[in-house]
Amino acid sequence: MSVSMHRIFRPGWPGNLLALLAGTLTTPALAPFDCWPLALLSLALYYASLHDLAPRQALQRGWCFGFGLYGAGTSWIYVSIQQFGGAPAWLAALLILAFVAAVALFFALPAWLWARWLRLAQAPCSNALTFAALWTAQDAFRGWFLTGFPWLYQGYSQLEGPLRGYAPLGGVWLIGFILALSAALLASLPGLCQRGRRPGVALVLLAAPWLAALPLNDRSWTQPAGETLKVVAIQGNISQSLKWDPQQQLRQLALYRDLSVASPQADLLVWPETAIPMLKDQAARLGFLPLLERFARSRHTALVTGLPLRQPDAAGELHYYNALTVLGEGQGDYLKQKLVPFGEYVPLQDLLRGLIDFFNLPMSDFARGPDDQPLPEAHGYRIAPYICYEVVYPDFAAAMAARSHLLLTISNDAWFGHSIGPLQHLQMARMRALEAGRWMVRATNNGVTALIDPFGRITRQAPRFEEAVLSGEVQPMQGLTPWLRWGSWPLALCCAGLLLQAFLRRRRSTI
Repeated sequence: MSVSMHRIFRPGWPGNLLALLAGTLTTPALAPFDCWPLALLSLALYYASLHDLAPRQALQRGWCFGFGLYGAGTSWIYVSIQQFGGAPAWLAALLILAFVAAVALFFALPAWLWARWLRLAQAPCSNALTFAALWTAQDAFRGWFLTGFPWLYQGYSQLEGPLRGYAPLGGVWLIGFILALSAALLASLPGLCQRGRRPGVALVLLAAPWLAALPLNDRSWTQPAGETLKVVAIQGNISQSLKWDPQQQLRQLALYRDLSVASPQADLLVWPETAIPMLKDQAARLGFLPLLERFARSRHTALVTGLPLRQPDAAGELHYYNALTVLGEGQGDYLKQKLVPFGEYVPLQDLLRGLIDFFNLPMSDFARGPDDQPLPEAHGYRIAPYICYEVVYPDFAAAMAARSHLLLTISNDAWFGHSIGPLQHLQMARMRALEAGRWMVRATNNGVTALIDPFGRITRQAPRFEEAVLSGEVQPMQGLTPWLRWGSWPLALCCAGLLLQAFLRRRRSTI
C-alpha cells in the first residue's frame, strides 16, 4: 500500500469512518443499481484499511465495514418493523441499529483473525490469496450461523458483470473469492510500484481470472429435457394489511380463482406464497381445494399454490408449516425448511412475544419442514421449490436443484413495501438459476413476478404493485453444472489450504 493510503487508513476514527463508507458501497453495486465495479472498490478500500493494524484495531475496522454494509443494504427491514409490525418509528430505528450492530460482527471476527494469525509481512500475493479465502469463509459462515443471513454477497454484482460465468462452476461464493482476490491485488499494486518491486506476478494473478471468464459467460452446462411448458404466474397484489384479515379470505380466494379462469391455457399455473390464506384442511372443507383440483384437471394444468398446513409428527404432536401444494396434473406437498427469524418463528419467544406487535405477527409460529422431502412434480417433471427466503441459500438451493428439472420460487415481498429489498431478493433468485443452469418461475404477491432463463436473465416480468397474469414458456432441463455436482467442496478445500498455509507461515515467522 502506498504511503498516502497508509496515512488515510491509520488507526483511529478517520480510518474507521472510511471503512464504514467502504461497506456502504456494496449496496449500489447490487440490485437495483447494478454498478458492479463498486463491489471491487468496496473490497479494495476495506483490504487497504486493514493494513498493519493491530488485532484489536482490525476488529473495530471490520465491525465498521460490516455496519456500513448492512446499514445501507438492509435498511428495508425498517418497513417490516414499523409499517407492518406496528412499532413506533423510534423503536423501529433502534431495533434496526441493534440488528445491524449485531450482524456487523460477522466482519469483525475475520478482521481480527486476519491481523492476529494470517497476515504476512512483505507478501502481497500470498496475502491477497489468504484474504480472498478468509472472505469466502466469512461469506459461507454468515449463511450458516444461527440459521444464517446470506444477504448482500458481493458476488451477486456480477450478474451484470464479466465474472458471471463462474457461477455454474463454484456459485456466488467463487465469484466473491475472485472479487476479493482482485480487490486485494489492486490495493497492493501502488505499494509494489513505489518500492521498485516488479508487480508482474500480481498483475498475472489479477488478470488471469477475468480473462478466463470470457469463454465461460456463454457456456451452457445443461440440456433440454422434453418439451417446453407453457406457464402462467398469478400476482394478486393483496395489501399486507389485509392478507390475514378473516373478513378478506373469501375475497382473496375469489380473486385468484377469477384471474386463473381468465388466464391463458397453461401446463403450469403458479400462485404465490400463502395465496390461500387459510390452512389446507380448512380450504378442503370449504370446498375450495376440490374446486381447484377439478379446474386444473379440466385444463390439463398443474396448479402450484402456497398455503399453510398442519400435520402431526411421529409422536402425534400437531405442527404448522408454511408450505406449497400441487393440484391437477401434478402431485406433492413441500414444507418450508428455512424459516425467517421473527417473521415465521420468534427466537426467545417466551421473552419477546407480547412486547410489540412485530413479535406477534401472523404466521410467526411455524415449524421447520424435514430435510428429506421428495420433490413435487408437474407433468412428470421434478420441481425444486423454494418458498421466499429459501432461495437466498446457495448450498441449500443447489441440493434441491440437482434433483430437479425446473426451479420454482414463491414469495410475498409485500412486507418490504417499495424498498429495494424485493429487488435484491429477485437478484438472488436469478443467481440460483444461473448456478443451476435451469429455468426458474418466480411468483410473488406484488412483485417481482418473473420467468428467468438458465443464464440468470429475466425473459418475462410482471409490473410491481399491480394485479397481473404473467404468461410465457420455460424449458425443463437436465444435467448438472459443476456447482450442482460438487457443491462448495472444491472451493472450501482450496480456502482451507490457503488459510492453513498462511497460519503456519505466520506462526513460523513469529517464532
